[in-house]
Amino acid sequence: MFRPALRLVLLFLLALSAQGAAVAQEGSGTRFFEVEELNAGLAPPPEQLNRDTPQATLEAFYALAEREDWQNAAHLLDLSPVPEVQQARLGPRLAEMLYNILQRGMVIDWGNLPDRPDALDAFSSSSAPLSGEPRRSIRLSLIDLDNYAVPVRVARLKPENADPAWVFSQQTVENIPQMHEIYGPTRFEQMLPGFLQQTAFWTLAWWEVVALPVLVLLALLAAAFTYRAIGAVHTRSTIKQANVILDTLRFPMALLIFVATFVVTREAAFTFSGPVNAVLGPIQTVLIIIAVALIAVRIVDGILDQVARRNLESMSEQENADERDLYTNISAARRAAIVIAFLFGLGLIILQLNVDETLGFSLIASASGIGLILAFAARKGLADVMASLQIAISKSARIGDAVLFAGNWCYVEKIKFTYVQLRSWDGRRVIVPVSTFTSEPFENWSKSDSSMMGLVVLNLDHRADVDKLRKPFEEFVAEDEDVLDEESCAIQVVSQDARTMQIRLMMGAADPTKAWNLHCRAREFMLKTISRLEDEAVAAGKSEAGFLPREREMQMSSSAS
Repeated sequence: MFRPALRLVLLFLLALSAQGAAVAQEGSGTRFFEVEELNAGLAPPPEQLNRDTPQATLEAFYALAEREDWQNAAHLLDLSPVPEVQQARLGPRLAEMLYNILQRGMVIDWGNLPDRPDALDAFSSSSAPLSGEPRRSIRLSLIDLDNYAVPVRVARLKPENADPAWVFSQQTVENIPQMHEIYGPTRFEQMLPGFLQQTAFWTLAWWEVVALPVLVLLALLAAAFTYRAIGAVHTRSTIKQANVILDTLRFPMALLIFVATFVVTREAAFTFSGPVNAVLGPIQTVLIIIAVALIAVRIVDGILDQVARRNLESMSEQENADERDLYTNISAARRAAIVIAFLFGLGLIILQLNVDETLGFSLIASASGIGLILAFAARKGLADVMASLQIAISKSARIGDAVLFAGNWCYVEKIKFTYVQLRSWDGRRVIVPVSTFTSEPFENWSKSDSSMMGLVVLNLDHRADVDKLRKPFEEFVAEDEDVLDEESCAIQVVSQDARTMQIRLMMGAADPTKAWNLHCRAREFMLKTISRLEDEAVAAGKSEAGFLPREREMQMSSSAS
């Protein structure tokens, strides 16, 4: 009863084992590329030449290159693109050119270079696409040419009647001449003495140790000349607006000339090694972006400062609301441009790091960790930046708006990333963190309508005849040109205490500045009127009809006696 079932189970297991053997056989065949011959035009490779693993191939190539044994180094290249009769002649030359390219055009991450014949990455995460899979080709890096990038690869080839060997791939060998035109030694380097081309330390040759500080010094001299030249033009110029722009551009222009001089001289005369290029490339990109962004930002700042200094008070008038919106939008665009420039520069740096390479991922991961620490330390500043963008979007305060903040009557002069600069009516500058400015209440006197209704308060004696003050007040209102609406003006008794009664004069003007001047004139006019009426009452012997508080009269009479 159980024998048929047992036979079925055995047959099923045999089928599975046969299928697994077939798969294993198929998989083993994909661990290398089969070729008829490998570099048939070269002499047989030396027995001690180790080409069993990708790491062994790279180590052997560098060891032979240090001894300048290009004949044997050619065995580490797949020379199939070269005719067999020319391999013995061109192979060593291509090996030397490839060594220059590896030194100057890329950085090899030796720690992640496989040291197994099947190139299986046993340490990658299980989610990696090739985790646990043998490989027959490995990309070491991408190298930028004029209009595109080409890979540098090693591949595992299996000739007939020979063991598999890891060599630089056919595609890489085909691209060696093009890559060498860009990353090979320049004509100036080839003219240098031999001892300067020897390795000093790390991957640096002696000429690099000498050339780097010389290039920096040359760039500094060019920057200093630019700084002094702009300063001389600034001193001789009589145009105020031009002087402001020149003064703001001195440093960023000097920085731009510094980077430009360094880059142009470096590209024209030298081709530094890969690790040096990996460091210099991002630094140059960052400095260029900083210089260009500073030039644009400082030009905008200079224009805004000049406009704000000349027209700040007049900008608070109702007819200049569009102008306030314009300058605020320019200020917001300035901040947005800085953010975009920062992100653009970060993107360029990431592209230069080749983040698809393991080394690029390591650098980005390190930078991300440092960025998180810096972001936590600067969280207050980041909150100010977000609050600055909030002001730009909501237009709760615009450049030129008249505001009352913390008891100070001010005009909004600047809106920066981290602070708002207010100019008080008496010329003082009040610097307020943006987060504080947005979190605390303030009065915006020109948000939608710059007209203001102001009050003038006078303390008079209880015996004062208010009706006698109304006619002079109405005459003043009718004659003053800053009064916005005569019908809304009024004189009222609003309070009283044991000694005096309080009257209030209400008048409206088109903007806060006109309102302030109007109220000062009204107070002065009404005090003169009260003094005149007081003198007339005293002259008529009607002391009971006085306007000044009784206490003041008693003090005046006692001082007279």
